[in-house]
Amino acid sequence: MPYAFAMQRFTELEVWRRSHQFALATYRLTATLPRSEQFGIVAQLRRAAVSVSANIAEGAKRLSSKDYERFLNIAEGSLAECQCLLLLSRDLGFAPPESAAALLGQAAAIALKLHRLRDRVHRAHS
Repeated sequence: MPYAFAMQRFTELEVWRRSHQFALATYRLTATLPRSEQFGIVAQLRRAAVSVSANIAEGAKRLSSKDYERFLNIAEGSLAECQCLLLLSRDLGFAPPESAAALLGQAAAIALKLHRLRDRVHRAHS
C-alpha cells in the first residue's frame, strides 16, 4: 500500500541527519580506542552506527509503510546495540566517560525521534 512518506527524501528527515552525525561522531571516538579493539568493539560499533542511518534510508525507499516501519525498527535495534557498546567501552576504560556520555545523549535523542517516526508510519498503515 503506498504511503505519504514515500515522497520525502531520507536526507530531509531530521532523524536521518542526526543519525548520520551520530555515525560520524562514533567514527571519531572509535579512532581513539585501543588498537587491540580494531576488530572487536571498534568494528562492531562502527557497523551498528552506520546501520542506523542506512536502515532509515533503505526503509524510506520501500514501497509500503509496513516495510518502512520494519526498517525503522531495525534502525532502533542498531541504535540500542550502539548504546550497549558505548557503555561497554566506557566501563572498560576505552572511551573517556564524557565522550561516551555525549554519544549516549545523542543516541537517546535519536531513539526518541525514531520511535515517533515509526509510530507515525505504523498509524499510516493501520
